[in-house]
Amino acid sequence: MRTLIATAFVSLDGVIEAPGGEPGHRSSGWTFKDIEFDEAAYELKGREQEEAAAMMMGRVSYEAFSPVWPTLDYFPRYNAMPKYVVSSTLKEDELVDNWGEITILRSLDDVVALKDTEGGPISIHGSATLNRNLSDAGLIDRYHLLVFPLLLGAGKRMFSETDKDKQMLKLVESESYSNGIQKLVYDVVR
Repeated sequence: MRTLIATAFVSLDGVIEAPGGEPGHRSSGWTFKDIEFDEAAYELKGREQEEAAAMMMGRVSYEAFSPVWPTLDYFPRYNAMPKYVVSSTLKEDELVDNWGEITILRSLDDVVALKDTEGGPISIHGSATLNRNLSDAGLIDRYHLLVFPLLLGAGKRMFSETDKDKQMLKLVESESYSNGIQKLVYDVVR
């Protein structure tokens, strides 16, 4: 069984929208605006790229990443690994042809089937809606969170407000950085 890892930049109040400058959010780019850069805080991001065997995202994140990521030299492993896009609306002919193997998964059942295959960890990038749906369905196995020392108020959240049973997490790694960022790595307790 494959491990599904949700990786996110998150504000203290749970917002994961527009961390890198994506249009549409009033605080777009909040991971680098007004936060002093500390290279050590991003060690987790480099490690994720080395440890992941595949990448997963929702349609909206795919449409934002696919025109840009293939041209970036600091994502060589992500660019080379298989990608899975969870979408009921994306068409095969809308996939880019310069970003390696891309497979569309049409439902959470397709995600379950993928998890049941042999292979290494699958890293989920961006994709607020997908993260919430996978979490609510109990499909995420681990969270890699970089929590930023700010409150954004409005924006897409990491977790839904669905009324569901309590889910315990086990802290397996944590670190604080000079700029106030906190690294929190949790395994989901089954």
